Amino acid sequence: MSVGLLAVVDDILSAAMRASAKTAGVVIDDAAVTPQYVQGLTPARELPVVWKIALGSIINKYVIIIPIALLLTAFAPGVLPFLLIIGGGFLCFEGAEKVLEWFGVHHAEGDADESRDEKKLVLGAVRTDLILSTEIMLIALSSLDPGFGIWMTLGALLIIGLAMTVVVYGAVALLVKIDDIGLRFMKSESRGVRRFGARVVASMPAVFRVISVIGTVAMLWVGGHLVLQNLSETLWSGPYDLVHVVTHAIEAAGPVVVWIVETAMSAVFGLILGLIIVGIVTGISRLVKRDASAASH
Repeated sequence: MSVGLLAVVDDILSAAMRASAKTAGVVIDDAAVTPQYVQGLTPARELPVVWKIALGSIINKYVIIIPIALLLTAFAPGVLPFLLIIGGGFLCFEGAEKVLEWFGVHHAEGDADESRDEKKLVLGAVRTDLILSTEIMLIALSSLDPGFGIWMTLGALLIIGLAMTVVVYGAVALLVKIDDIGLRFMKSESRGVRRFGARVVASMPAVFRVISVIGTVAMLWVGGHLVLQNLSETLWSGPYDLVHVVTHAIEAAGPVVVWIVETAMSAVFGLILGLIIVGIVTGISRLVKRDASAASH
């Protein structure tokens, strides 16, 4: 019996590892997005806030996302592709907004003097995490063997949820504390260590910019791929067929080149779709504001 249990555990762990690999894009994006929520806090409160957000992420996955995903898988599996399309579209929208911000175009209106209240920060971060975690868990779920069984699927999702939370918020905790580590090095008696610490502190703005770019590209790639693949399975296979035609034509160049081209096409599709959604959302927002202004007068 112990041998059988070990085999089941091994199957669950193997499936969880394979499924986790396909969530890499969203995981990178999650790790890139979260540090903004602790910027401006005192150093002593950074790690406690990251811990609260991580705890909220676990609650999102274990209490909300996994139960709903399993219920849909059991009773309404046809809904999942449409949820992935919606989620992918949201990622494309977010990615496109970030690209527009690089060129000085801002659509979201926020209060620059908004209070850095911890409860508000945590709630905002947990809401964002709910969307990204939903994508992570749905991608993982879609990657698991359909004949896996409800309990093994649950076990794999629980492992993936915990592992992704540890990876994301462990990385976030490290990122927000690297500058503090650099500052400590700068107080060293060794001149070489002080120089290293100064370089670490000076490099952090560039590091965060690079992470932001990687996160945006990952968001567009993952979002575009989700929409392409699930759109093909439900409503329209044209765009996905085009990707297959191009990648088939360059198969002789090797799997790495094929992956790069497919990823680039997914990201470009994601950017185009995201820009369209941004245009629609901006137009609707202006109409609503215009109507509200007219009503007030």
